[in-house]
Amino acid sequence: MTVKDSRAAGLAAFAALLADETRAACLLALLNGRAWTNGELARHAGVAASTLSEHLGKLVAGGLLTEERQGRHRYVRLADARVAQLVEELTARIAPEATARPPRTLRESSAGSALARGRTCYDHLAGRLGIAITDALTERGLLRITDGPADVTAAGLRAPAAASASRPVPGERGTGFALTRAGLKWFGDAGIGLAHPGRRPLARACLDWTERRPHLAGVAGAELCRHALDAGWCVRIGSGRAVKLTATGEHALSGLLGIAPGTLR
Repeated sequence: MTVKDSRAAGLAAFAALLADETRAACLLALLNGRAWTNGELARHAGVAASTLSEHLGKLVAGGLLTEERQGRHRYVRLADARVAQLVEELTARIAPEATARPPRTLRESSAGSALARGRTCYDHLAGRLGIAITDALTERGLLRITDGPADVTAAGLRAPAAASASRPVPGERGTGFALTRAGLKWFGDAGIGLAHPGRRPLARACLDWTERRPHLAGVAGAELCRHALDAGWCVRIGSGRAVKLTATGEHALSGLLGIAPGTLR
């Protein structure tokens, strides 16, 4: 007698939510971390507003999106950082040749180049910019690659001062990356706060879909991105996910992490 795994039906139903090009387009658009209206997403996906509304209802019911209403407008956004991680990492696993087609217009080519150079991945930095920062943090012993089953959360962070500065904070395993004590000090010296409540990992690896390598996510990645935008290190390009490193940002990253100016233009 065959015993069915009770999770199979749920997994199949969840996978079906992603197995639609219109819904997939919405999830990718929402990786910019902003709330979109039904009409904005309909135009982006190239479908009628009524059709898009049905798709959004399924994504909300499936727990991938949350919604709020302001007057006549319905806004949706990704439910949380875990959904963003899922979408980004699934996208990174698409074979390059499956999405490789020549850009149809100069504008499309420029937009693709801008996204690859630097962008937000939900609430942290990605693309060559995100990878360069992650590499620089790792090379300086501020960030380490980890493995294991446990995570550390920002709320649970308590680091004894006597431990080695190059060792990961105890318990910060299982998320791919861990800030070292020197890394914690670096964030503090840079004026980037990390003390946030909740169970979100302090540092986490997120697979970059253009670079095919992990960049820094988690609380540290989100706060670094927020600080970079607030301090004018980088600016958004249009209303999408692309960001551009400014002269101020080049100077800051050169002084703080030794990233040579001009390498990310």
